Amino acid sequence: MDDTSHPAPGVPVPDPAQGVYGISVAAALSGVSVQSLRALERHGLLTPSRSDGGTRRYSGDDLARLRRITALQEQGINLAGIARILDLEDANSGLHADNSDLRTTNTGLHADNFRLRAEADQRREPEPPQPRH
Repeated sequence: MDDTSHPAPGVPVPDPAQGVYGISVAAALSGVSVQSLRALERHGLLTPSRSDGGTRRYSGDDLARLRRITALQEQGINLAGIARILDLEDANSGLHADNSDLRTTNTGLHADNFRLRAEADQRREPEPPQPRH
């Protein structure tokens, strides 16, 4: 395994959503030209953050998205198609996250319901025995 793939112990790793790479570094890391990065931004496929001075700052998430764009381009998909695919993938990811949250909530509600029913059953006074005739 390559030792450069992991930071040294104690070295902070930036949040994947935090823009830390300048455009030339992002271009070098991705193998995409600076001009292509700007074109992808103009088409709305990438939206790097900006420093206070207006300099583009690419995040790890931006680089991952760029790898996805490049893979789709290699399949012969045009930029409009790529935009639609990425929009659908983003929406699908959001729906998966929502579904996971709902499942977790549902599991908790079922557990609460079971617990509350058990507590209610314990509080109920036993019915008096019915006389036999």
